[in-house]
Amino acid sequence: MRTVVIGGTSGIGLEVARDRAARGDEVVLTGRDRERAEKVAASVDGEVSGLAVDLNQPHDLAEALAGIGSVDRLVVAAIERDQNSIADYDLDRATKLAVLKLVGYTEVVHVLLPRMNDDSSVVLFGGRAKDRPYPGSVTVSTVNGGVVGLVNALALEMAPIRVNALHPGIVGDSPFWSGKPEGVLEGYVARTPTRRLATMADIVGGVNFLLENPGVNATNLDVDGGWLVT
Repeated sequence: MRTVVIGGTSGIGLEVARDRAARGDEVVLTGRDRERAEKVAASVDGEVSGLAVDLNQPHDLAEALAGIGSVDRLVVAAIERDQNSIADYDLDRATKLAVLKLVGYTEVVHVLLPRMNDDSSVVLFGGRAKDRPYPGSVTVSTVNGGVVGLVNALALEMAPIRVNALHPGIVGDSPFWSGKPEGVLEGYVARTPTRRLATMADIVGGVNFLLENPGVNATNLDVDGGWLVT
């Protein structure tokens, strides 16, 4: 079993790569920098290799991914954090995120599709900003909403290969959120019905569910502790 994790050198992507390697998969993880990707891959127990892949350079993706053979599981977890309001709209930042999350994600799947089989599966990463926007999330909310449409279109066109997306809420122990002031996280916990924030282990569990359950397809899975009911 070969699993490819695009955006696997840090955060949740790295946790997914570690988990898949621990399951016995051959794992290919990617990051923008070749040296860093190779170094991170070497730090993960198992059969793991690293490649340099930049989703903001979609014309280069075919060459960057050329060395990958058959693909059984594909996880596209690369992200770009962006603070962009409509009143102070930065075209360059918005374009960068839109290209990465929509064009880049799609081109990765396009390039790797011939190497998949009928039992392959794909998980894309979106985010809860698609439903819960916040000040400065204009582009983030837009592209994560676009992931929903992308999943539906790909599941139809790539059948019988399954395509799903996972949309994390606030992941309390992730590198981004764990460094926030304690009071900030307490406020989010208080508004979460489970009275706990999602963890990276929760997200990895959700990814594996989407990758492995043969009855789940064209699904956008929210892992957030139930935000929408509050």
